[in-house]
Amino acid sequence: MIPDNQDKALHPWQTSARYWDKYRALITEMFAPLTSSLVQEAQIRIGQKVLDIGGGSGEPSLTISRIVGPAGSVMYTDPVAGMLESAEAEAGRRGLMNIHFKQCSADDLPFADRTFDVAVGRLSAMFFVDPATAVREALRVILKDGCVAFAVWGPKEANPFFSSITDVIDQFLEVPPQDSDAPDTFRFAVPGTLAGILEEADAKNVLERQLNFQIEAAISFEQFWQVRTEMSETLRGKMARVTPAQLPTIKQAVADAARKYFLSGTMSFPAEALIVSGRKPA
Repeated sequence: MIPDNQDKALHPWQTSARYWDKYRALITEMFAPLTSSLVQEAQIRIGQKVLDIGGGSGEPSLTISRIVGPAGSVMYTDPVAGMLESAEAEAGRRGLMNIHFKQCSADDLPFADRTFDVAVGRLSAMFFVDPATAVREALRVILKDGCVAFAVWGPKEANPFFSSITDVIDQFLEVPPQDSDAPDTFRFAVPGTLAGILEEADAKNVLERQLNFQIEAAISFEQFWQVRTEMSETLRGKMARVTPAQLPTIKQAVADAARKYFLSGTMSFPAEALIVSGRKPA
């Protein structure tokens, strides 16, 4: 049972789910370097039982299911019904029999102690309602010496895929100051923040490494604009406050700011993430 206050926070993600499904192939391509780095960090291999916390529209569960093979399994979890339905439908289309699905919150995992070899979260930890409890839960349900690994975004200024639109829109709108610990894309952008939570939860061998990569796809600026303004709940909210008169000016300013990332029909944004991992004490 998901509490009312949490249910309210999840509602925008229910709306987002259809757009994440709509752009599934594109999102998979754009964030593939994050997925592969997370898999590498967690040392996922054939035959393992892996927990995916906050699996969204299906990644990294879909990728991991191929790696662990029929002898292994993946438990996909997400608190958003729409995301789970989308991921489950895609697994069905691909004929994947080793992924199981559970709707639940990261801070209340309905699994017994020491159920999984590894627990991972790709771009989900920033939105955990209670990150400290969620990390303790992840450690609880993995085997002794098992690995927990998260991928989170680095600083906003190092990620123009996001900032190129938001920085322009924010010049036109009154933006209230935000609590730095509120669920947000850049909640764990400051190095050491998420690593500190793992250490406080008694994880051992806590490691944090910076991942620099390119968010690339063969799409135009127009397609990028559509993808970003549909996928992001924050942007959808801001766009709803933009007047029809303001829109062409904003879009042109974004196009000017982002022009250098669109050359010869291809989008390529520099990006920075943090891969944070730790192990369960023996």
